[in-house]
Amino acid sequence: MTMTKTSGPAKTAAKAKAPASKSAGNVSSASASQFEASGAPAQTAGIPAGHAALDTDPRADTSADQNRIDFNDPNKSGSEAVAENLADIEKSAVDK
Repeated sequence: MTMTKTSGPAKTAAKAKAPASKSAGNVSSASASQFEASGAPAQTAGIPAGHAALDTDPRADTSADQNRIDFNDPNKSGSEAVAENLADIEKSAVDK
Protein backbone atom coordinates (compact mmCIF):
# COMPACT_ATOMS: atom_id res chain seq x y z
CA MET A 1 0.00 0.00 0.00
CA THR A 2 1.33 3.40 -0.93
CA MET A 3 1.03 6.31 1.47
CA THR A 4 1.04 9.94 0.38
CA LYS A 5 1.79 12.82 2.69
CA THR A 6 -0.81 15.58 2.88
CA SER A 7 -1.29 18.61 5.06
CA GLY A 8 -4.14 16.86 6.88
CA PRO A 9 -4.44 13.27 8.04
CA ALA A 10 -2.56 10.69 6.00
CA LYS A 11 -4.56 9.22 3.13
CA THR A 12 -3.98 6.03 1.26
CA ALA A 13 -3.29 6.27 -2.45
CA ALA A 14 -4.61 2.79 -3.15
CA LYS A 15 -7.32 0.94 -1.30
CA ALA A 16 -7.12 -2.81 -0.77
CA LYS A 17 -9.73 -4.65 -2.78
CA ALA A 18 -11.48 -7.64 -1.28
CA PRO A 19 -11.96 -10.60 -3.63
CA ALA A 20 -15.57 -10.78 -4.75
CA SER A 21 -16.19 -14.50 -4.49
CA LYS A 22 -13.22 -16.07 -2.78
CA SER A 23 -14.09 -18.46 0.03
CA ALA A 24 -12.31 -18.47 3.37
CA GLY A 25 -11.12 -21.98 4.12
CA ASN A 26 -13.89 -24.51 3.55
CA VAL A 27 -16.73 -22.07 4.19
CA SER A 28 -18.31 -20.29 1.26
CA SER A 29 -20.50 -17.22 1.43
CA ALA A 30 -19.80 -16.06 -2.10
CA SER A 31 -23.27 -15.18 -3.31
CA ALA A 32 -24.80 -13.77 -0.11
CA SER A 33 -28.17 -14.02 -1.81
CA GLN A 34 -29.55 -16.31 0.91
CA PHE A 35 -29.68 -15.28 4.54
CA GLU A 36 -30.28 -17.03 7.86
CA ALA A 37 -33.09 -15.93 10.19
CA SER A 38 -30.51 -13.94 12.18
CA GLY A 39 -29.63 -11.89 9.08
CA ALA A 40 -26.24 -13.51 8.60
CA PRO A 41 -25.36 -14.76 5.11
CA ALA A 42 -26.09 -18.48 4.66
CA GLN A 43 -22.84 -20.45 4.64
CA THR A 44 -22.09 -23.96 3.55
CA ALA A 45 -19.15 -25.97 4.83
CA GLY A 46 -17.15 -28.13 2.49
CA ILE A 47 -16.76 -30.89 5.09
CA PRO A 48 -18.95 -33.99 4.83
CA ALA A 49 -21.15 -34.55 7.88
CA GLY A 50 -19.83 -38.10 8.26
CA HIS A 51 -16.22 -36.94 8.60
CA ALA A 52 -14.31 -38.64 11.43
CA ALA A 53 -13.36 -35.30 13.00
CA LEU A 54 -16.99 -34.29 13.46
CA ASP A 55 -19.09 -35.53 16.35
CA THR A 56 -22.55 -35.82 14.84
CA ASP A 57 -24.13 -36.83 18.16
CA PRO A 58 -22.27 -35.03 20.96
CA ARG A 59 -24.77 -36.13 23.62
CA ALA A 60 -24.59 -39.83 22.84
CA ASP A 61 -23.78 -41.99 25.87
CA THR A 62 -24.72 -39.22 28.32
CA SER A 63 -27.51 -39.22 30.85
CA ALA A 64 -30.40 -36.79 31.14
CA ASP A 65 -28.85 -35.53 34.38
CA GLN A 66 -25.61 -34.68 32.57
CA ASN A 67 -27.45 -32.93 29.77
CA ARG A 68 -29.48 -30.64 32.00
CA ILE A 69 -26.47 -28.94 33.64
CA ASP A 70 -26.52 -25.25 32.72
CA PHE A 71 -23.00 -24.18 31.79
CA ASN A 72 -24.15 -20.75 30.57
CA ASP A 73 -24.09 -19.02 33.95
CA PRO A 74 -21.26 -16.46 33.66
CA ASN A 75 -20.93 -16.32 37.45
CA LYS A 76 -20.03 -20.01 37.83
CA SER A 77 -17.14 -22.07 36.57
CA GLY A 78 -17.88 -25.40 34.88
CA SER A 79 -16.82 -27.30 37.99
CA GLU A 80 -19.12 -25.18 40.17
CA ALA A 81 -22.06 -25.85 37.83
CA VAL A 82 -21.41 -29.61 37.98
CA ALA A 83 -20.99 -29.61 41.77
CA GLU A 84 -24.25 -27.69 42.23
CA ASN A 85 -26.08 -30.04 39.89
CA LEU A 86 -24.75 -33.13 41.68
CA ALA A 87 -25.83 -31.67 45.03
CA ASP A 88 -29.33 -31.09 43.61
CA ILE A 89 -29.46 -34.69 42.35
CA GLU A 90 -28.41 -36.07 45.74
CA LYS A 91 -30.96 -33.86 47.51
CA SER A 92 -33.79 -34.99 45.21
CA ALA A 93 -32.77 -38.65 45.68
CA VAL A 94 -32.93 -38.27 49.48
CA ASP A 95 -36.32 -36.54 49.25
CA LYS A 96 -37.86 -39.47 47.37
